[in-house]
Amino acid sequence: MTAQATAQRVQTPADLILLDIEGTVSPLAYVHTKMFPYARARMGDFLVSNLSRTEVAAALTQVATEATGTGLVLPPPSAANLPVIIAHLNELMDHDIKATGLKQLQGLIWEGGFRSGELRADLFPDVAPALRAWHAAGVELRVYSSGSNHAQKLFFAHTVDGDLTPLLAGHHDTTVGPKKAAASYSAIAAASGRAPEAILFLSDIVAELDAARAAGLRTALALRPNNPPAPAHDHPVFSSLLELTP
Repeated sequence: MTAQATAQRVQTPADLILLDIEGTVSPLAYVHTKMFPYARARMGDFLVSNLSRTEVAAALTQVATEATGTGLVLPPPSAANLPVIIAHLNELMDHDIKATGLKQLQGLIWEGGFRSGELRADLFPDVAPALRAWHAAGVELRVYSSGSNHAQKLFFAHTVDGDLTPLLAGHHDTTVGPKKAAASYSAIAAASGRAPEAILFLSDIVAELDAARAAGLRTALALRPNNPPAPAHDHPVFSSLLELTP
């Protein structure tokens, strides 16, 4: 059935609510027209200036490892090899590949933007009130996003509604596994110490919700303005987090 035909109300409370970011708590347009271009425009200069940093070296090692998995061998990180590496990173960004190494580099670049005030995380207006209400009601809140844990923390620390990080108990990125794999959600449940059925996962991507449900989690699909139409599914839906507030 269509998303519109699945307008069953999400049953709350849950012991833990697991949040996606893009298209769920933040508009797709902000991520795609502000954050991604910001990182892309600065990637080359950032790598030239920060190649010796431990976290940059670790991210580039991850990029090379992931490239090897696709049959591509990247040269070792060095000033001379940066053009080849940057070209590969640009290709990943062109195709919106959720590669862990790329996401780590983007997070390091966004750090400068958030700390300087050039970036402020845009949220749907219902998000901050709902998170505060859930937190006050004793619901544990965690985030699972393709963006690095570091980027997630920066995002929620510098929102249009202020620093929301005190409301969040944990962050999970693709180091726990792909978002469309049931094992990733099993790992998050284990890490949180919660039974899967006590966790409600909110996302705008049906395939992610399918994976979470296969792991035993409860699910609900975000119907946000300008999100792409959802394929046929049978997940409960919501258009505002305030609909779910206990």
